[in-house]
Amino acid sequence: MRYIVGYTADGRGHDAVRLAVALARSQDASLDLVLVTPEHSLYAGAYPPARNYDGMLSDQLKEWMEEGLALVPEDVPARGVVVRADSNAEGLITAAGDPDVTLIVIGASSRGLAAPFSVGNVARGLLHAAPVPVALAPKGYSRTDPVTRLTCAVGRRAGAEDVVAVAVSSARRRGLPLRLVSLVPLDAGQSDPDGAEDAANRRLREAASALADQGRVSVETAHGASVEDAIDALEWDEGEILLVGSSRLAQHLRIFLGSTANKILRTLTVPMVVVPRTYSAPGPTSGEGTTAREANA
Repeated sequence: MRYIVGYTADGRGHDAVRLAVALARSQDASLDLVLVTPEHSLYAGAYPPARNYDGMLSDQLKEWMEEGLALVPEDVPARGVVVRADSNAEGLITAAGDPDVTLIVIGASSRGLAAPFSVGNVARGLLHAAPVPVALAPKGYSRTDPVTRLTCAVGRRAGAEDVVAVAVSSARRRGLPLRLVSLVPLDAGQSDPDGAEDAANRRLREAASALADQGRVSVETAHGASVEDAIDALEWDEGEILLVGSSRLAQHLRIFLGSTANKILRTLTVPMVVVPRTYSAPGPTSGEGTTAREANA
């Protein structure tokens, strides 16, 4: 099992590496730190390449990659991969094409000021086209210890069953407690919000029965005047991860961040993983990287 880490030599890239380490440690996964460099084209900044341009570029990429790999503890297998693509999102999706890749991890946009999350161009591109779940690290994320709890937040709209199934499977596989949270009062059509809430909680309790034997599952309803208020009112563990599903507008095995998920990001302080519609984790296989820690390249 491998995770693709969208690495950049800045705070955003460092946040992504730390979150990837925390996730990998609870799953025994390996990391591919992916640096995306632009394709040579007539519209590139230096074309044709100046003398020694490729050599200087290679040296800089190597330095950046070594800096990123130095953030990964020795107990987590990691390698560096350089991908040429027209955009960072395209390069990360290309790198995630191998069937043993089960997650893409990126940091929040550096353009955000006070908010922990700011969805920039890279995240926006991934959240419209990624075939695997995308994990978003909040700005300044520093935790590398294993994940301690999973929370799955759902509304009443179609597709909730997909992300709940992924959450139940992930919690069981990782041996983690799972909290299922209903956001129905916040996105209901208002004609019968109480009935919708009861129905949603009933579905969540049915899903929770899959982990009843472990005694590590709970069901809650998030209350508040807005989505932001409800999320802010919930208690969050320091090592917690929030799972949400794609909007009903998403295509099969694709992600589309809906209005509720966007609102959640405005106040959320823990990492969030967005799961594509009808997603199921692929089987493991192997792949090759261009730079490996073991080879000291």
